[in-house]
Amino acid sequence: MNIHEYQARELLGKRGLPLPPGDVCDTPEQAGRIAGELLKNGARKLAIKSQVHAGGRGKGTFKDGYQGGVKLATTAPEIEAMARSMLGNVLVTRQTGSEGRLVRNVIVALAPDIVKELYLAVLLDRALARPVIMASSEGGMDIEEVAAKAPEKIIREPVDPLVGLLPFQARRVARALGLRGDLLNAGAKCIQSAYRAWWECDASLVEINPLCIVRENDGKLSLLAVDSKLTVDDNSLYRHPEIQAMRDTGEEAPLETEAARHNLNYIKLDGNIACLVNGAGLAMATMDIIQHYGGRPANFLDVGGGASEAQVTAAFRIILQDPHVRGILVNIFGGIMDCNVIASGIVAAVRETGLKLPLVVRLEGNNVEAGKATLVNSGLTIISGETMADAAAKIVKAIS
Repeated sequence: MNIHEYQARELLGKRGLPLPPGDVCDTPEQAGRIAGELLKNGARKLAIKSQVHAGGRGKGTFKDGYQGGVKLATTAPEIEAMARSMLGNVLVTRQTGSEGRLVRNVIVALAPDIVKELYLAVLLDRALARPVIMASSEGGMDIEEVAAKAPEKIIREPVDPLVGLLPFQARRVARALGLRGDLLNAGAKCIQSAYRAWWECDASLVEINPLCIVRENDGKLSLLAVDSKLTVDDNSLYRHPEIQAMRDTGEEAPLETEAARHNLNYIKLDGNIACLVNGAGLAMATMDIIQHYGGRPANFLDVGGGASEAQVTAAFRIILQDPHVRGILVNIFGGIMDCNVIASGIVAAVRETGLKLPLVVRLEGNNVEAGKATLVNSGLTIISGETMADAAAKIVKAIS
């Protein structure tokens, strides 16, 4: 689950990460007041940042032509005017697609005097099966770009989850970033705070980009987490009602939100053959084989290992809300799943929705003969696929 930057700031700040002073608001007048307070407390420059679940905000363009979802200013009236241009407007970035995202909130914060930008993240290394600290002296840019152009500048520090991040590891990463003296200790504390947030929030990613060396008004150097991102593992949300309450369904695709209400995993793609599969691995293989036979998958839809008839019906309703879908492939391997339950759900869904699109069903595994009999005896026009390859070839042919 993604959350907004202002929400990430809250979770990270509680765990000791140093943040530029500022606050979130939803009206231009509030933005102006926050700016005034910051200036009164010694700020010389201010930043205003649109809050959407997408990167590239600074280079984004609003639908009315206003440029930039992140801007700098030096006065409260400037900030208020900028907020008025952003709030209620749709921001388009390289990550939102052409439809863009509606800006409902902005952060107004101190814009520090940045001396150097660093990168810091905590994530799960699936190959090592443990968390890893990832850092780089090249902050402020995509880590993928750093990996491609200067891989030697990426620092990786695996962490034993049984003992957690040890102080010497945090200092080692801070030293590798070039931090010395007081900044070395401050950097180690930032790294420990980021790891603590990752662990305590059951996050899949904590990313600070940039983590900045900044010059304070008295000339002293310090560290600030100028921009932050935190993504939470959906499977852990039952342990974190306070984080679950941060979910902004307005930032999610409507069909994905509806699928989540039925405990279905759905991701919309840009093809025209809908997939209904049980198991993420089988879903990936199904999408690949559709592509192999010349088709284009319209979605990833995993009903899980124990789907009910009601969930299958809900899955069909969700699929049919995508106007680009021209055919449906159901590919089920019954391990835990009873193939006859799926078959009954398919029959009920086809009747309820009045499906007119080509439908190919491949069933295999637990109680498969009963499932196939249910489909045949339904009297519905359902094409049977004997193998995964056969089913994919048939659905591609059916929509041609």
